[in-house]
Parts: sequence; structure tokens; C-alpha cells
Amino acid sequence: MKYSIIGIFAAIIMVFSVFAATAFDTESRVNRYQQHLESRQPYEGCSCDKSELCTHLPLVLIETGGNTIPGEPITDEFGNELGYVTTAENEEMITSKISVISDETKNHHPSDEPDLESNILIRIRGNSSRYFNKKNYLIRLTDENGEYQNKEMLGMDSHYEWALHGPYLDKSLIRNYMWYNIAGEFMEYAPNVRFCEVIIDGKYQGLYVMTETITNGDNCRVNISEPVDGTDKTGYVLRLDRGSHTQIRNIETFTNYTYRNLQKIDIEYPRSGKLTPELANAIAQDFSYFEKSLYSYDYDTENYGYSQNINVQSFADYFIINEFTSNYDAGWLSTYIYKDIGGKYNMVIWDFNSACDNYAAYAFPAEGFQMQNVVWYFMLMKDERFNQEIINRYKKLRETYLSDEYLNQYIDDTVAYLGDAIDRNFEVWQNTFEMDMLKPSERNIKSHEEAIQQMKDFISERGAWMDENIEIIKQYGHESKNKKFNH
Repeated sequence: MKYSIIGIFAAIIMVFSVFAATAFDTESRVNRYQQHLESRQPYEGCSCDKSELCTHLPLVLIETGGNTIPGEPITDEFGNELGYVTTAENEEMITSKISVISDETKNHHPSDEPDLESNILIRIRGNSSRYFNKKNYLIRLTDENGEYQNKEMLGMDSHYEWALHGPYLDKSLIRNYMWYNIAGEFMEYAPNVRFCEVIIDGKYQGLYVMTETITNGDNCRVNISEPVDGTDKTGYVLRLDRGSHTQIRNIETFTNYTYRNLQKIDIEYPRSGKLTPELANAIAQDFSYFEKSLYSYDYDTENYGYSQNINVQSFADYFIINEFTSNYDAGWLSTYIYKDIGGKYNMVIWDFNSACDNYAAYAFPAEGFQMQNVVWYFMLMKDERFNQEIINRYKKLRETYLSDEYLNQYIDDTVAYLGDAIDRNFEVWQNTFEMDMLKPSERNIKSHEEAIQQMKDFISERGAWMDENIEIIKQYGHESKNKKFNH
């Protein structure tokens, strides 16, 4: 009898262990609001006469007074970019007005009383996306005196700066919304997002994703400290990309100086108004200290190596989500890293427009790894312990937020939530299905349904390949490969 009880108890423990291994990681999970799960779903119960737009999604109305929004690229006869359109006064942004209608208890119409009104500054934003017919916008809320003012936006925490992402190349319409939210489930921070429909100067522009920009804020954004007056102490956010038009924000760090990084690094926070030359130099020196430790013979040691400077799990998670989606701008462009005073560096995801085999210039197959070649990972992955952290973390995430079942259901639920907003968007942008936006031409998607199936197929194929081959990243940390890097 004693052994029967022990056997039953052992079986219970084993069942519990299996469940625990497949249960979601509730300890690290952030309480993240996800619009498609928590907002009201589409319904036909509106009493309006259908004489104007009627939608369950929030509405964002922008009035420019008939002015052209700056930011269109200027090119020469050969297509080389010369700069961007500015105002007659050479300003990069124009003053406009925004009205947001977002009462979740009812449908929304352009004539409804707004839940938020504000003056704004607005311009076109993005790099390659500036060339699309459907534009992305940067918006800064201002008061009557032109000063920035923080306000809640579509239920997201108060701030003055927002990005309006208009899916165009991404014909599924959901890549940024989906992957930002999924990353936000297991990473320390990922930008919050909300779907909305946008009207500019009375003209319907389609489906957009209102997005937090990567900067600090109260109870939101990146959790870092403001500059301490009279000192060089501050939390900061850096961007690896094409550099800033504001020269004080561009810095040269160790990897720039040694030509190990051919991209530019600029300071995204603190903003220019609080960024002195002394503070910019202190940030450059601080970041160079980390890069020197990473590129030294002591890179993998406990006392002097990179692990003293970074949140290792954050860097592993960043590798995993960008590799899983083959989002290979990451680590080269649109790459954000932040650190608080006395803290460690964390990575932040950004821009999945080209993810899941949606890169315009050529296809990324479901096989292979790429990020071991980018600037910081080139050295990180020479450490066997870091590679094992990636492997362990990947296997855990594949049982939860990166499982095929979870991702397919996420896609289906999001598409169901958007409802007829998808049709309205493509009534305006139907020509995207007739354009060769992806090379070679056979990769181009011909319907929204096909776009959704393409992403599901890629997730299934990529996940299956990584499951089978994740262990091969151990090769990048093997002693035989790294003799010249090791002391």
C-alpha cells in the first residue's frame, strides 16, 4: 500500500511537471492590454443611418488646414535621395489638429464628440516607408502655446509623442501589432499599440496602428531616469540606424571608431533640449565601455566581461524573436538599446514590417541564422553560455508565446477583431495587390487572405526548422572557432 501511494504521488508530480513545463511563464509575463482581446468586437447594432463611416475601431481625425505634411523624400533623376520636403520656413513639422474618438461602449463616427482633442505637430516618418503611397506619421501633442503636452492616447499611458504606422508593404496589416504585443508578453518592454482608422482633411486613409515611440515616460515607455542637473548622470536610449539630422545626437562609440560597426548610433533620449555636448560625450564613453568589454579578451569572464553590463535574457529574447520572424533589419537598422542610471543594457524590438518573409528586395528562407553576424551578437555568440541561454529560452517560448497554436490563434483572433475595417482599408489601397513590391515578382501577395496564410505558413516552417536546428548555434561559441578571441 505504501508503494502504491508513493507511485500515485510520483505520477501526480510528473503530470504537474509536464503541465508546468507547458504553462505560460506567468512570473515574467507583463499585464499587457491587447486590444483585439479586450476591446469590443465588431457588431451591427449601431442606430446610425450609415451616411458616414461607422466603425467599432477608434477613429483618428487630423486637420492640417490644407497644408502639405512635410517629410516626402526628395530624389535626383537617378533616384538618389537628396533630403526631405520641409515647409516654406524650412520646418520639418507643421501645426495641425487631432481629434480622437475612442469610446469603447459604442461605434464611432467622424461626427461624434471627440474623446481627445489637441493641437499637434506632424510629419511623415520612416525610411523606406516614406516612399509608399500610404504614409507613416510622427505626431507630437502640443498646447495652445506650442509646448509639448502629455495626454493618454487610445488607453495608452500619457505622453506627447506617438507614431502612426500605416501597414502597406505588410498586406496582412497585423505584423507590427502582433509581434510588438507578443514581445511585450515576455520582454521587459515593447511598444504598446492600438489599431485605429485615420481620416486626414476629410479623406479616409485606412487602417493604422497607433504606436508608442521608444523614449522615457511616466509609468510607460522605457523605464529610465531623466538627466540629473549639473551631472552627467541619466538614463538613455540609443538607436543603431542611419543617424540623426540633429548633429548633437550622433555619437561615435568604440565599434564605430574601430570600424566593427559601419552604421551610425544616435541618442534617442535624452531629447535635444536636455542633451548637452558634455552629456552626449558621457553617454558615448559609457556605451564604449560596454563595447570594449565585449570586444576584449575578457569578454566572457565573470568580473570584466559583457555580463556585467547587459540583461542577458533581454539580449537572448531579442535574438529569438527577430530570428524566429527573420526580421533581419534588427541589429543593423531600427535597433534600440537602453540603460538606466546604474542599470544594465536592455534591447527593444521595433519594426516588423518586413518580418516573416516580407522583405522587399529578396526572400529569406525558413532555414538558417543571420544575427550572429551583427555588431554586438558577433561577440556575444562566441560565449557558449550565451548561446545556451538562447537555446533554453527558445525552447521555453516555443511551448508558450511562440508555439504554432498560440500564434495561429493570435492571428485569427486579430483578423476577426478587425472585421470590415480590413475591407475598408483595401478599398483605398487595393492597388497594393497589383504592384510588384516584393522581389522576385512571384512573391507578391494578391489578397488579404493570401497574406494571412503566407504568414501562418512561414511561422510553421520557420518554427519547425528552428526546433530541429537551434542547437547548431553552439558552433559560434566553440573554442576551435574562437581561439583568437580567447585569452
